[in-house]
Amino acid sequence: MASRQPADLVQGDVVLVGAGIMTATMAWLLHHLDPGLRLVILERADQAAEESSNAWNNAGTGHAALCELNYTAERADGSVDITKAVQINEQFQVSRTFWAHLVEQGVIADPKSFISPTPHMTLVHGHDNIAFLRRRFEALKPNPLFASMEFSDSQAQIGEWSPLIIDGRDDAEPIAATYDAEGTDIDFGELTKLLLAHLESDGVSVLYGHEVTSLDKLAHGSWVLRTRSHGGAGLIVQAPKVFIGAGGYALPLLQKAHVKEIAGYGLFPISGKFLVTNKPEIVDRHDTKVYGKAGVGAPPMSVPHLDARLIDGERWVLFGPFAGQSPKFLKGGSVLDLPRSLRPGNLWPMLSVLRDNLGLAKYLVGQILLPPQRQGDELRAFMPTANLDDWTMMQAGQRAQIIKPSKTSGGTLELGTEAIVTADGSMQAVLGASPGASTTVPIMLDILQRAWPNHWNSWTEKLKKVLPTLGTPLAEDAQLAKKELTRTAELLGVNAPTW
Repeated sequence: MASRQPADLVQGDVVLVGAGIMTATMAWLLHHLDPGLRLVILERADQAAEESSNAWNNAGTGHAALCELNYTAERADGSVDITKAVQINEQFQVSRTFWAHLVEQGVIADPKSFISPTPHMTLVHGHDNIAFLRRRFEALKPNPLFASMEFSDSQAQIGEWSPLIIDGRDDAEPIAATYDAEGTDIDFGELTKLLLAHLESDGVSVLYGHEVTSLDKLAHGSWVLRTRSHGGAGLIVQAPKVFIGAGGYALPLLQKAHVKEIAGYGLFPISGKFLVTNKPEIVDRHDTKVYGKAGVGAPPMSVPHLDARLIDGERWVLFGPFAGQSPKFLKGGSVLDLPRSLRPGNLWPMLSVLRDNLGLAKYLVGQILLPPQRQGDELRAFMPTANLDDWTMMQAGQRAQIIKPSKTSGGTLELGTEAIVTADGSMQAVLGASPGASTTVPIMLDILQRAWPNHWNSWTEKLKKVLPTLGTPLAEDAQLAKKELTRTAELLGVNAPTW
């Protein structure tokens, strides 16, 4: 029997798990704030951005609440609450300012490699939905972050914004849309690779093909991580701090580390599929992202949308998502991911969520059983002339939504992104999936402040050179908002405010 090679020992100041947009952003910020830190990045795949950050595995919308109805709730009196939409847009602007800085400093040579101007639209059908969309528009329009938004219930106008939405549609069908030229399409996979390539060129260690199998805390407080290598003995990595940006595998890794802050947490895996086409007759006539209204019981990430995309320099149009069936926490994960995550402490929260979300369960089962003809009907609600022969169904990303314990209901399904930081700040992680990538920078800033409290004040001065409007709500200052949005638009090569 062949002898087993001993694992090599790697020492670092911070070890980061996963090579997606979250880790790439955190690593860049840490390296910028303290170049002396020894950073070690571990990735189970053979290259970066293979999971949720991959352009084929997320919508690439640049979520700024310009088109997503789930960020604007209708109150009991019929008015529209825009609080969440403004918050999401503010967070997105922080990320956009960060990317603009990378371009300005030459870290990214060509912004067209990851971001392109792509107007955002919301499309609704029926008189009640039209009335709601109008109220939503009227609530958002006075805000500087949404001042470029337009509304119309005229098919002629909507056809000028997005012709495939109107071609073949019954003239008498009541529809309405909002349109915002400031929208963007973002290839988060390419952005991740650009950031990591820059970090590697500056001495940061990025190790691919290493899957973390255990995380143990030593008596003096440092963490020891053991990895399994695809072609070798693996590694032992020791560092005082650990950041986990491993997507759906973040919770299982936190469970292995016995982090008390996630006691009772579980995950609900949701698989997605998209119809895709690159047929010239379609992609040449559709340059917008058109979002609709989610079906009854549908989770926010299942809002139907007809998306213009630019991936690897090629134009595509995607429609979906349709729910798939998979217990995996990652697209490249294991069918045992869900059962392996079960613990005595999270069984009741997970069963409670199933009990309280029968509508969601019914929706997902219905989606899985949806025949091609029904899939075509959903596509034709957006594009009446669509022919399924022009489209191919492909597997998209895998999402693992958080289930949190609740004293009142047993458990709740969280549909956002949550940052976990241990009491001593030695371990940090990101859980959840939405809006995720678009708000990566503010999420990382929150983690930095909580995990490095003694450094935060001194780091803030450096951060303000990267993010000049940090801490200043753009929604409350129209003049500053227009100035900053115009500046970043020019650097990134996207559409500036039209107001």
